[in-house]
Amino acid sequence: MDHIQGNADAMIELVEYGDYQCPHCGHAYPIIKDIQEKLGDKLKLVFRNFPLQEIHPSALDAAIASEAAALQNKFWEMHDIIFENQRNLTARNLLGMAKTIGLDPAKFSADIHSADLKEKVLTDFESGIRSGVNGTPTFYINGSKYAGSWEEGVLLEKLTALYEQNVV
Repeated sequence: MDHIQGNADAMIELVEYGDYQCPHCGHAYPIIKDIQEKLGDKLKLVFRNFPLQEIHPSALDAAIASEAAALQNKFWEMHDIIFENQRNLTARNLLGMAKTIGLDPAKFSADIHSADLKEKVLTDFESGIRSGVNGTPTFYINGSKYAGSWEEGVLLEKLTALYEQNVV
């Protein structure tokens, strides 16, 4: 099941395949937050895990931690705190983040070892591969791969224009 933030029925769906340890995803994180704020209920954001384990050794653990948080209905809180602390993704720090956002630490500690959560992350990864994702972040707008710049002004302009085209 996808993690959705914003209006589930929005005219614009932005899907991000991301890696919590990727510096480019870290750079995109506040840009996407700002776009969400500016577009409000016009935007549905979907995040799918795409941990590039070979170059980001902590990415898989961070993705599993976000899925463990989802079991306590705090996916987005964990998503945010991980990106805000992405340079320090040790198991100990992930547990500290879980406590900071109010997760039950015993349940979180047990859940991060769940084969089901690892499988969910790997399923997201495989769906990305099948969809043509070959790096992070990769964005899809209303089902189509977006090849343009994701810097704030450019992506915001693209999304705003798309919304206006569909409203007129």
